[in-house]
Amino acid sequence: MTNEAIAAQRAPAARAPAAGLPDYMTEVYDWAYVNPRWVRFLDRNAVVSTLLFGNAGRLMRAYLKRIKPGMRVWQVAHVYGDLVQRVAQRVGPEGHFDLTDVTPIQISQARGKLGGIPQAHVTEHDASTWAGSADYDLVCSFFLLHEIPDALKHAVVDRMLSRVAPGGTVFFVDYHRPALWQPVGWLLRLVNHYLEPFAYAMWGREIRDFASNADAFTWHKTTYFGGVYQAVEVRRREA
Repeated sequence: MTNEAIAAQRAPAARAPAAGLPDYMTEVYDWAYVNPRWVRFLDRNAVVSTLLFGNAGRLMRAYLKRIKPGMRVWQVAHVYGDLVQRVAQRVGPEGHFDLTDVTPIQISQARGKLGGIPQAHVTEHDASTWAGSADYDLVCSFFLLHEIPDALKHAVVDRMLSRVAPGGTVFFVDYHRPALWQPVGWLLRLVNHYLEPFAYAMWGREIRDFASNADAFTWHKTTYFGGVYQAVEVRRREA
């Protein structure tokens, strides 16, 4: 056997990219959302809290407090940790929780968490084209927009706004431009440069800028942790 053949046998087998995934998921976010080893490591409350500099709890509470029993809720992507279980439990048996994601392993993670909760439904689907079974009382994007290309940001925001029921709420939690005095901002510049190439758009633009019909809605933004994070509540204007 040649030295090349021996080396080939010893080398770890390359992982084939998951079929049907958007290019940006395999090219940019394989390490975070596709590679099974990293997914198993990252999908923990402690990791989420660390990555969000201890702010995960209050950002999740900002979302959860908007959920009432019996609501119809759509969350546009899986989130690591126990957030999806908490949302499903909060809507209660009279409510309905739809969770969508484009990544098969994220769908598997979500189904593992929600399999015993009958009001929760997990579907592998692109949020930019999701229709759902009816309009929703609450539609939430929890740290998704900074991870997708700008053209897709527009499509996802428009789809979310189109699926909210009259009197309902669209809620975005994501990154924001840090204040100049916030030292975490300098660390995030490095993170964005090497790991999060689509995140800078959240620093230079408002989320409403990604909506085709922003003036049909009211937009209320709250920032956290010296401007590092934002929560934006959106409601349709009354005629």
